[in-house]
Amino acid sequence: MMHDTIGPTLHALVIMGVSGSGKSTIGEALAKRLGWRFEDGDGFHPPSNVAKMKAGHPLNDEDRRPWLEAIAAEIERVAATHGHVIIACSALKRAYRDILVHGRHDTRIVFLDGSQELIAARLQKRKGHFMPPELLASQFEALEMPTTAEHVVTVPIDADVESIVSDIVRRLAPRRAAV
Repeated sequence: MMHDTIGPTLHALVIMGVSGSGKSTIGEALAKRLGWRFEDGDGFHPPSNVAKMKAGHPLNDEDRRPWLEAIAAEIERVAATHGHVIIACSALKRAYRDILVHGRHDTRIVFLDGSQELIAARLQKRKGHFMPPELLASQFEALEMPTTAEHVVTVPIDADVESIVSDIVRRLAPRRAAV
């Protein structure tokens, strides 16, 4: 199977966005296209965080720190073995993204950007996820839009999955010198 290539020095991509933006769906499709491993960041939450969210309570920074540190440790482990991983993680605040990337040049953030209305409509259709749609407003309130200084790839999510994945691959592809 032929896989697309992205920057040869990249070992990890963090697919970020609010709940319902498509992190898992896009992350899985992108991993398949690149031949990389996919991990859902939700799997790194301690049980206390999952219970808190199921009860309808938003997480605070203290709750999120061990979760973000566990994801950062996985990125470190994968990079040390020259592997490749895509991790879906909300990473709503700059401080969270800094914990995940902490100056690494082999890790990039991909921000799935969509309106609250579009994402609310998607959440209405979801079944069996621990993020109640009512918490979406708190996610948008907490979202600190990525800045150019973060070298984040921002992609709009108002397209089909394959188009979004192609957009990400195109944006991450090494630039070829003009001949």
